[in-house]
Amino acid sequence: MLAKVLSYGLLGMEAYPIEIEVDVSSGLPAVSFVGLANTAIRESKERVKSAIKNSGFRWPGERITVSLAPSDIKKEGACFDLAIALGILGATEQLDSSRLQNYYYLGELALDGALRPVRGILPITLASAKSGIKKLIVPLPNAGEAAVVAETQAYGLKSLRETVEFLNSPEMLKPSKVDLLSLFRQNSVYQVDFSEVKGQHLAKRALEVAVAGGHNILMLGPPGSGKTMLAKRIPGIMPDLTLEEALEITKIHSVAGTLQNKNGLMATRPFRSPHHSISNVALVGGGSIPQPGEISLAHQGVLFLDELPEFHRDCLEALRQPLEDGSIRVSRIIKSLCFPASLVLVAAMNPCPCGALGQHKNTCRCSTTQIARYRAKISGPLLDRIDIHIEVPAARYSELSSNLPAESSAQIKERVNKARVIQRERFKDEGILCNALMSHKQVRKFCTLGKEESELLKMAMTELNFSARAYDKILKVSRTIADLAGSEQIKTEHLSEAIQYRSLDRDFFV
Repeated sequence: MLAKVLSYGLLGMEAYPIEIEVDVSSGLPAVSFVGLANTAIRESKERVKSAIKNSGFRWPGERITVSLAPSDIKKEGACFDLAIALGILGATEQLDSSRLQNYYYLGELALDGALRPVRGILPITLASAKSGIKKLIVPLPNAGEAAVVAETQAYGLKSLRETVEFLNSPEMLKPSKVDLLSLFRQNSVYQVDFSEVKGQHLAKRALEVAVAGGHNILMLGPPGSGKTMLAKRIPGIMPDLTLEEALEITKIHSVAGTLQNKNGLMATRPFRSPHHSISNVALVGGGSIPQPGEISLAHQGVLFLDELPEFHRDCLEALRQPLEDGSIRVSRIIKSLCFPASLVLVAAMNPCPCGALGQHKNTCRCSTTQIARYRAKISGPLLDRIDIHIEVPAARYSELSSNLPAESSAQIKERVNKARVIQRERFKDEGILCNALMSHKQVRKFCTLGKEESELLKMAMTELNFSARAYDKILKVSRTIADLAGSEQIKTEHLSEAIQYRSLDRDFFV
């Protein structure tokens, strides 16, 4: 007997339909897979066999052939277990195979027949919403994620046995439903706040400017000065997420299997902080069947690289293209895939190898050559994509012990949102959203200077020995500072503040 079951596979960020054909015929007992199935799928025969027997059904003592079409695309994962098991039951007439045609099936089987959650449910649900069949059967823990897409009907079930009972009596269960807007509002809460940070007023101001204009930022300071603490609070002051952006973020994390929200929707901007020992593939994304890396997991949020000079050189250089384009393309033999990577890069490093340079109480033991070599680990092209460099000194005792209330993230975000509104209006016909994305031509158009401001910038370029790459960066940041102040023109005070945010250009980088 032959039975056909529908499921979905993942290729990068996109889902594609898979037709699983199961044929049970006379011959020596064996299970054969065709259609470029990977090891996880081939091993499913043992899981499926135990799940069928432990669910009270009969395992056929005949030859079983399982075909996964299209056969020219390599398939991976354990999400086909449920579909294969149902196909075997349909082929052996333990289940009416005609009932299998109305649904897509996803789920990994435990040996006792229980359904385990799988990754990639949201992109699969979005794809099924565009197909002729808009009904899915998924593991119960995935039901909330699948229900986010209102155009589909998702049924969350606990086991193989319960799935068979549902197919025999579909009226026994209603599809999962969620109030998407209510869910979005409930999950839009950040656990940390800038009001918890004592002192560091200049650093907070620089971070506000960076977020308001979408600028990448590098913090330079000794160990324990609060660089990581500040970085973790940046998502809380970024512009409010739209529902469309939240779905896009959720889709990426669903594919990567890092979706921790049980409600199935990420409504806060991601904060990713990979260790400096991370590999190039883990950062960029890839694999035989490419998966998103840390760069894509930080999409619409913050990628924080602590101890920046300690990262492998190839990892740092791999950041250049996604920071410029807002996406990253991973090419493999099977296909070239594009992953989104629109993010704010926040990096942190010590001022020198020992971390004591510039400290009053600690004496730096590093030579000028050692400091230059340490900072030179960050290449000029990468530094060229970081608009703001700030120094974060160690906090004083008087600041740490102060009980004066600090400004909250909500207050800072209010100013950021106002600045972003100005930028959206300015760039509505330019194809960009924020100041950091301005081209050289757009900088000339939107960052005009008066005579006094031009003289100030000329003096800064000459006296402070700024490099040519710093010129446009200063103008972009000045434009953002002016937007925060609600000024149409870039004034002297805006330009002066932007010049202060080029610390490294004044030191060893020329």
